[in-house]
Amino acid sequence: MDEIKQSAEKTMVIASGRAHPQLAQEIAEELGTELLPMSAYDFANGEIYVRASESVRGKDVFLLQAHPAPLNNWLMEQLIMIDSMKRASAKRVTVVSPFYPYSRQDKKGRGREPISARLVADLYKAAGADRIMSVDLHTDQIQGFFDGPVDHLFGVPLLADYIREEVTGEEVTVVSPDTGRVRVAERWADRLGGVPLAFVHKTRDLTQPNKAESKQVVGDIEGRTCVIIDDMIDTGGTIANAVSILKDAGAKDVIIAATHGILTDPATERLANCGAREVVVTNTLPIPEEKRFETLTVLSIAPILGRAINEVFTDGSVTTLFDGNA
Repeated sequence: MDEIKQSAEKTMVIASGRAHPQLAQEIAEELGTELLPMSAYDFANGEIYVRASESVRGKDVFLLQAHPAPLNNWLMEQLIMIDSMKRASAKRVTVVSPFYPYSRQDKKGRGREPISARLVADLYKAAGADRIMSVDLHTDQIQGFFDGPVDHLFGVPLLADYIREEVTGEEVTVVSPDTGRVRVAERWADRLGGVPLAFVHKTRDLTQPNKAESKQVVGDIEGRTCVIIDDMIDTGGTIANAVSILKDAGAKDVIIAATHGILTDPATERLANCGAREVVVTNTLPIPEEKRFETLTVLSIAPILGRAINEVFTDGSVTTLFDGNA
């Protein structure tokens, strides 16, 4: 009797929304492949249309979308793309959202508040996503919001290795902008060779978005080069204030490092004039020329995302990319 055998070969497809085509192209180059040709446009009333120009039947689709402003448009485009891939019989759809949308709304601080980060996970699942990949989630608990595998990648190796070269021979202290990121600061300290830690004590008014007041520094920073680390910089107020406090407390120099450069106005002006020696971010979000300034350095996250995508596709281990800590 003749048997019908199915090929065991898998095919990877990299697809991208319109929010950050440069990063998508860099990832495709890292993987030695080309982006899936897509047709995408907006109707006059704002509705979004997307369609893959080639078949994705039976393929392993990695669907990249960045989420700069207007975030809601790009999230909707991504959801529609996921739906289109599932309806086109893709074997598996992995959502690659380097900057997870609504990640700051990950808990209820007051009554009647939404947990929007959980809602986004539910939307991804309902649209047909099988897996999520993201970089430096605002809090680790977001991984539990999605009912499926979540690959939580870190920008620390990329950022810290760059800064280590910049501060060779200097006495360095890693500074967390608040007590909530001390654990991340410990990873930084280890990566920079076991340097000491400090943190800036700050208060936040829960009724006022994008507003926090830094108070004082806890830790040894006098005469040292301070590296302030954070997961994101939005309007830049908190970080700029922290630089001022560190300088007043005797810091010799200050370098700012963050994974996600949201840089909502007036962040560029604040960061350019805050007195920091350098501001280092990655390109998880597109940073247009008008938001760039002399002391800003943008590192590409594409090598980390490319390696992680390859590990997922080949059924390897994403954890090994981060010394077993992912």
